[in-house]
Amino acid sequence: MTTETNLAPSLNELPPQKSNVSRFLRVFLARKVVVLGLIILIATVLLAIFAPLIAPHDPYAQDLSKSLLQPNATHWLGTDMLGRDVLSRIIYGSRVSLTVGLVVVIIAGALGMAIGLISGYFGGWIDTVFMRIMDAMIALPMIVLAMALGAVLGGGIVNVIVALGLAAVPKYARLMRGQVLSVKQSDYVIAGVLTGVSSLRNMLVHVLPNCLSPIIVLITMNLGMAILAEAGLSFLGLGIAPPGASWGSMVNDGYRYLLSNPVLSLAPGVAIVIVVLAFNLVGDALRDALDPRLRGMD
Repeated sequence: MTTETNLAPSLNELPPQKSNVSRFLRVFLARKVVVLGLIILIATVLLAIFAPLIAPHDPYAQDLSKSLLQPNATHWLGTDMLGRDVLSRIIYGSRVSLTVGLVVVIIAGALGMAIGLISGYFGGWIDTVFMRIMDAMIALPMIVLAMALGAVLGGGIVNVIVALGLAAVPKYARLMRGQVLSVKQSDYVIAGVLTGVSSLRNMLVHVLPNCLSPIIVLITMNLGMAILAEAGLSFLGLGIAPPGASWGSMVNDGYRYLLSNPVLSLAPGVAIVIVVLAFNLVGDALRDALDPRLRGMD
């Protein structure tokens, strides 16, 4: 009885075990700059959703009598060469950037994960064929491959999304393949094979869920890269067709007036930098939070 009495207080003094969610949030929100990045991303999403309510002017309304106005009380960032309000076009441009970024990572992630999962699980000639194709695609930088595909497909938001999505597939495929090669050696996967579980069920139920952590991080970081690539294509004239509001095309339209009206290029350029940086900060923090070595530290 004495021993049990002595053990009881010591057991009660043990610190409560932290849940996985609290550990994740502790690591994820450890840096104030990450919180700032989250606030920026949330604000950008809200701007895109409620653009018609927030934009002070019609972003497509042209008034040549107000061409190239400097920032003033009515037009906070001035107007472009066609008299359109720059601030309103930046707000509407957030819709294009977020749409392109989100759909590109969905296309690239779905195709890349499928290729990497099949290639890594079955191996053999299937793995050889798929990976050599991915090697050929990854030999060219993403923006160069997207430019080539954009030149073939033409401009417009749909073609930009397709071009960037296909160009980003190899990264997801190679990362997924590497994860699958590691996970498929686990006991629970081998047990599934021995018990007669179908390959499709084994891949989707046992292998895929255990390969998603690095893929989620890659998706987060590639959102910023996709936005930056879309801006580059639009700047080169292969992106969103006029009169659509795109940050990249706005930089392209305004760079001719850098000396007389620098806001035309600088304002959308700063928007691109801030949003891409916010995505990179959040992706970096997400990588740390999903790392079991850091998540398990108290």
